[in-house]
Amino acid sequence: MANEMIKAAVLGFGTVGSGVVELLDINKSSVGRRVPGGVEVKYILDLRDFPDSPYRDRVIHDFDRIVEDPEIKVVCETMGGKEPAFTFTRRALEKGISVCTSNKELVAAHGPELLRIAREHSCSYLFEASVGGGIPIIRPMNVSLAPESIEKIIGILNGTTNYMMTRMEKEDISFEDVLRQAQEKGYAERNPEADIEGHDACRKIAILSSLMCGKTVRYEDIPCEGISRVTMTDVAYARSMGRAIKLLGISERDESAGTFYVRTAPYMVPDSHPLHGVEDVFNAVFVHGNLVDNLMFYGRGAGKFPTASAVVSDMLDCALNIGNTIPVCWTDEVMQLTDPATKVEEFFVRIPLSDKEKAKSLFGICHEVKAPGGPEDEFAFTTEPMTEAAFAEAAGRLAEIRSAIRILRG
Repeated sequence: MANEMIKAAVLGFGTVGSGVVELLDINKSSVGRRVPGGVEVKYILDLRDFPDSPYRDRVIHDFDRIVEDPEIKVVCETMGGKEPAFTFTRRALEKGISVCTSNKELVAAHGPELLRIAREHSCSYLFEASVGGGIPIIRPMNVSLAPESIEKIIGILNGTTNYMMTRMEKEDISFEDVLRQAQEKGYAERNPEADIEGHDACRKIAILSSLMCGKTVRYEDIPCEGISRVTMTDVAYARSMGRAIKLLGISERDESAGTFYVRTAPYMVPDSHPLHGVEDVFNAVFVHGNLVDNLMFYGRGAGKFPTASAVVSDMLDCALNIGNTIPVCWTDEVMQLTDPATKVEEFFVRIPLSDKEKAKSLFGICHEVKAPGGPEDEFAFTTEPMTEAAFAEAAGRLAEIRSAIRILRG
C-alpha cells in the first residue's frame, strides 16, 4: 500500500485545511520520501465554493461521497467544533478510514470514544496538531517517552494569550489595547473568550494529561482561570521580581494518592525557568520524566502551515498503516483528580494598604514586594507555601483582594 498513491479527503477548507492541501503540493518531494506513492487530496468538503482557488474542482458539499468512495483511505478533519465534526469522524472510522485532526475541542470531548472506534475498525485516529500546532508533542509522548513515567507537564499552550502577555510586559500596553491589537493581527477571534478565559489551554492540558495517565481527564473537571483580570500593575510587579506572567496548563502526578493535579491559570514564572523566555505567539511544553528528567518542546503553537505540518505528519503515518491501528494509550476510564483545595502553592497578592497589618496576621510571613511606580495606596506581598484552601480562607477575611496570582516554583 505504501507504494501506491494514497487518496485523501480534507474536511473544512479554512486556515488549516487549506494549509494541508497547499503543503502537500509545496512539499511533494518530502512527502514522497516518506510515502513513495505520494498522497493526493481527492475531495475538499466545505459548505462554501471557492471559484478562485486552484483546488476548486475538488470542493464538494456532500460527505457521503467521501465515505462511499473506496479510494479514500485518510480523512483530515480541520473543521473545528464538535458537530458535524464528530459525526463525520465517527462515520469515517466506522468505514475503516483513518482520521487525523487539529480539532482540540473534539479530541478533548470524544477522544477515547473515537480511538476505540478506530481500533474496532482497524484504522487510526491521530491528533498531533490538536495541542501544540506545529510542535511535535503527542507522538513523542506516545512513542519516544513510552518507557517513561511522566511526572509533570507544564505548558504554554495558547499563542494568543502568550502574545498578549508578552506585549504587556515588553511595551506596557494595557490588556484592553493588547487584545484589540491581537484581534487586528488575527491572533484573537472577534469573541476571544476561549483564549483569554483559558478554555483553549484547558482542553489542551486535558488531552496531554489523558495521554500522560492513559485514562480520561475531563477538561470540565479542571480548575480554569484566564488572563482577563491581569493588569499592567501585576505585570510591573512581576518584572520587579524577575518573573513574567504566563498562562500555564499544569499536570502533575501524585503517586502517593494515585491521582493527578491539573490546572489552567496565570502563573508568575521565574527567569530561571525555561518557560520564562517563551514569547509572542510561540508555545512550549515542559515535560519531566522520572528517568529522562527535563525536556522542552518549543515552536509555533498555531498558524496555517505549522498546524498543517502536524496534520500532514499524521496523514503520512496513517498512509503507511492502512489496515492497521496506530496505538494511542488513552481509555475512557475517568482519572480521579487531586482536590485542588489541597494543592500547596505560593501566591503574589495585592491589597489596600489599610489591610497590611491584618494580612500579616492572617498569612503569617508576608514578603513585601515593591515595583517602580507602584500604587502608593496598596500593599503587595508573596506568601509562604500554603494550600489553596488555607489561602482562600485567609483571603476571604480581607476586605479586598486586588490581585492574586500563583507563583511557579523551581
